[in-house]
Amino acid sequence: MTAPLERPAHPTFREAFRYWLKLGFISFGGPAGQIAIMHQELVGKRRWISEHRFLHALNYCMLLPGPEAQQLAIYIGWMLHRSWGGIVAGTLFLLPSLFILIALTWVYITFGDVSFVQGMFTGVKPAVVAIVLFAAWRIGSRALKNNLLRAFAFVSFLAIFVFNVPFPYIVLGAGILGFIGGRIAPGKFRAGGGHGASSKSYRPALIDDDTPPPAHVRFRPARLVALTALFVGLWALALLALPAGTLHDMGAFFTKAALMTFGGAYAVLPYVYQGGVEHYHWLTGSQMIDGLALGETTPGPLIMVVAFVGYVGGGTHAVFGPDALFLGGAAGATVATFFTFLPSYLFILTGAPLIEATRGDLKFTAPLTGITAAVVGVIVNLAAFFAWHVLWPEGTEATPFAGQFQWFPALVSVAAFIALWKYNLDILKVIGVCAVLGLVYTLV
Repeated sequence: MTAPLERPAHPTFREAFRYWLKLGFISFGGPAGQIAIMHQELVGKRRWISEHRFLHALNYCMLLPGPEAQQLAIYIGWMLHRSWGGIVAGTLFLLPSLFILIALTWVYITFGDVSFVQGMFTGVKPAVVAIVLFAAWRIGSRALKNNLLRAFAFVSFLAIFVFNVPFPYIVLGAGILGFIGGRIAPGKFRAGGGHGASSKSYRPALIDDDTPPPAHVRFRPARLVALTALFVGLWALALLALPAGTLHDMGAFFTKAALMTFGGAYAVLPYVYQGGVEHYHWLTGSQMIDGLALGETTPGPLIMVVAFVGYVGGGTHAVFGPDALFLGGAAGATVATFFTFLPSYLFILTGAPLIEATRGDLKFTAPLTGITAAVVGVIVNLAAFFAWHVLWPEGTEATPFAGQFQWFPALVSVAAFIALWKYNLDILKVIGVCAVLGLVYTLV
């Protein structure tokens, strides 16, 4: 009778390694699905961490730029096996997705003009429109708790849709206004409890509610300075090692993109689009939609779509010459992934203890509340942009509604949104059904 009350044994590094590797291959479903998978395994089955401590860590990750599911894996891996545990957990969360996306992007670039592939993307593209719009609704339903925050979202939509304001300026402005608003009207900017408190009871966990924090988790200023210097040095050396041109531009650009990912992957996609499509011309707008569709169907964080952008850019610009397009594409995908995710390790390994000390401080959370609200408007703009490309593929900025309206993609988008919103169907299933519909429509 006493066995259920015993804490589980501390997992070995090898045991944890096997779990994080497995997670990298099964982490479908976006951040919500990935977090649910980790919760079921780490809290319910293995009991490596308690429900309350799991949610406590998740709430920290939600305040940071970057993919919260991957950061949560880094956080728990760090709690279990110090810094190397966090590095291994975060890296194995990404590597399977990187290799799979490189392979799929090669197939896409090599065989993209085949009618079979084109037919599938005829159905997948409108599904992406519905997925992005559903993401805006899902985030907005949680973040826009009052009319002031709804105004933030509306103004940010107008700023980027009508006036084409760059995404970083929208984030900066929303953060400043959130900071001011937190002082003038604190009730409007108070966080809504994140993911809430635990309402379930589990058997004792290895890292439980009453477990004292390990020594390596406690905040130490000297460690903060040393690790920050180490990461900045690693980033600088990696950037300097890249040859001038496309790969160097990717390193600098995706570093800035990584620091803009408040609100999840959908929030930073407009920035990636502005840079990758409009400024650097690494890929086209249509290819960007296709890349998002591939990202939705592979494990790992959705922001791994940057690997697709990097691959297409590296191949398009032939960074290693016309005879090594695959190598150039793979290098672009690797560079984009490395510089996008490097800050996540820095934020967790150096910042989690500091964030814990400031948790609940309105001066810290109010700017992020404002940014999250503004991000909703940015995501709606992204959905509008994708819808325009899908429904009026011949349209241009001068004549946005040129050509014939595409009724089939419109119907598919509406049906996909209803499937996601009303029936809560899995994203992969929705994309799969839409791909089959597009293939049948194209061939018939």
